[in-house]
Amino acid sequence: MLAPGESKTYKYYETIPQDAPPSYKGQSVKYSYKVAIGTQRVSSPTRLLRVPFRVLVLYGLGDTFFMDPDDDYDTDNPFLEGERKPNSLLDQAVQVLTTITSRKSANTYNITNSRGTVARFCIFKSAYKLGEDIIATFDFSNCHVPCIQYSVTLQSEELITEECRRRPNQGVCISSYSKHQEFSIHVSKSHMILPIPLHITPSFITDIVCLKWRLRFEFVTSKEPLPEQVIPADQSESATWQGPQNIGVETMVWNLPIKIMPTNPLHATSVSLLRAVTTMSV
Repeated sequence: MLAPGESKTYKYYETIPQDAPPSYKGQSVKYSYKVAIGTQRVSSPTRLLRVPFRVLVLYGLGDTFFMDPDDDYDTDNPFLEGERKPNSLLDQAVQVLTTITSRKSANTYNITNSRGTVARFCIFKSAYKLGEDIIATFDFSNCHVPCIQYSVTLQSEELITEECRRRPNQGVCISSYSKHQEFSIHVSKSHMILPIPLHITPSFITDIVCLKWRLRFEFVTSKEPLPEQVIPADQSESATWQGPQNIGVETMVWNLPIKIMPTNPLHATSVSLLRAVTTMSV
């Protein structure tokens, strides 16, 4: 009971299970979290307030050790004087994410079709955090098949388990997000920067759904060799290259799986549409 003008503060704590799925809204499955708060005045109906919040899950955090747990290791500044505080669970999660998503060695792929090499694609890592940029390069030099245009799209794959499907023939649900597109005719090298949105859900799997991520490549190639571009010997002169009016083209696609991991919740909150403060009148 509260008297007129009186105020009280209550603290509420709840532990989310380690195997709980992250917040997710897909085409067939939705996982959402809310805190329900009920209050009532004398001789008045009960009022209920539901406060939504987002959950990011890093699976296997308690089972993963990248250092000796008996060592006095923490991520605080070692040059600060005084007693060093032990790492919190958030500090450990950030350390694990940094280790998993750090750049290790570049992976190079030769992209070919039935007529020869289209391009050489180089990507610097395969695991990324939310909010990171996917940076990669294309090398079209010394390739047999002319590439006129290419595009790269970040896509999610939502696969429902067989016992939970609405229809027996229900397949994988594909959703597209950021996209990079560029013309590559007479280009020897190119690069792409593909941002990963902060609002998407990282890769996860439950008994109902499996969410994976991939890069979808589309290459528009010419069926015949293109006319050579004439480069003047004198640098002071200029030359104009006129492309053919009609080009016989064909399109080839390629999918490259990648891993998308969570990020620091403080970074994810910066783009959240959920209000941090909610009021209710009774």
